[in-house]
Amino acid sequence: MKKYFYVINIQYLGYRFHGWQKQPDVKTLHLMVDRTLNFILEGKYFKSLISGRTDAMVSAENTAFELFLKEPLEDNNAFLELFNYNLPQDIRALSIREVDKDFNIINHSKVKEYLYLFTYGEKCHPFCAPIMTTILDDLDIDLMKQGAKLFEGENYLWSYCYKPTENGVYTREILTCELVENTLYSANYFPEQSYILRVKGKGFMRNQIRLMMGTLIDLGKGNLTLQDIKNSLVPNSKIKMNYIAPASGLILKNIDFID
Repeated sequence: MKKYFYVINIQYLGYRFHGWQKQPDVKTLHLMVDRTLNFILEGKYFKSLISGRTDAMVSAENTAFELFLKEPLEDNNAFLELFNYNLPQDIRALSIREVDKDFNIINHSKVKEYLYLFTYGEKCHPFCAPIMTTILDDLDIDLMKQGAKLFEGENYLWSYCYKPTENGVYTREILTCELVENTLYSANYFPEQSYILRVKGKGFMRNQIRLMMGTLIDLGKGNLTLQDIKNSLVPNSKIKMNYIAPASGLILKNIDFID
């Protein structure tokens, strides 16, 4: 039987969800997306597969999943409108396009960009909590900017993988890693100044960005030095970085598929 394949780009606020992957007895993004698809497709066969899972409380500005159907959609735009009408308000579909059977959303070459939004030094308005991490201690931002650049290029990242195994692939390339002032997100309840760690690469390990951010926070507090980070990136380093930054500051900014 012929199948039909579609890529749907979506965005979501992850704060009230236990990540993407379906799990027993908890509300996940995949559960809500599939419930909505089942409703609008009126019980017809479908399967959905995400390009990459996000953890609990992590948000996404632009990610994608593949939709497998046994019958073609009559009108893509009408389907997208109906999908959005029935999705929860913290999930929105952005676009839909048909792809051929050779497209594989997991294995297809792609570049992901993550942002980590944070501020420091003051207690923030509670409305900031879903997308911004607040560090109450003082931080040396200039030193953290230097630390962020150390991650760029090809490095051994065993120290930045949650529960690494002996047979994992830990030599990986980070295309961009920089710490900059936040000019992307604003609200009248935001602090006067906030910052973004911007990381771009072809693939990331579990909690990698949050471990990198946690290491930079420890650097900014004076608990680590630039040399400590350099030492953690050399081949076969087994230095353990223990601080995993909170999930709610992490945003999957964009995913680009490479032809």
